[in-house]
Amino acid sequence: MIRRGPSPALVVARRWVLGTLSAVGACVCLAALLSAGWPRSALLAVLLLLPLLLPLRGLLRGDRRTHAWATLCVAPYIVYGITESIANPAVRGIAAVILLSSLAHFIALVAFLRLSRPQSRAQAEPNP
Repeated sequence: MIRRGPSPALVVARRWVLGTLSAVGACVCLAALLSAGWPRSALLAVLLLLPLLLPLRGLLRGDRRTHAWATLCVAPYIVYGITESIANPAVRGIAAVILLSSLAHFIALVAFLRLSRPQSRAQAEPNP
């Protein structure tokens, strides 16, 4: 029995998930550090990064179940990006970047789930 590795598309999707995760994290850290004084901003950055760090272990392993529930961890960043880009003109630019990067992360998670979906027996066996 020959065991093959993941498909190239799946490898790209996994890298895209991790890349967009780091982009969202960097933007959130930047926004937190710019919003308050030094000790408070560091604490705020750590608290804002917790929802992104929760699924990190499963994302690195390529666990489908973790990718599925990690979409729920992206929702607060989407809401934050929309709210701040509308309501707070002082941070509108960074909020727009957070919104776009969190949407890209959400799309990457869904793309990984679609590409790693197990095939049904009817799809795997061709008709004679």
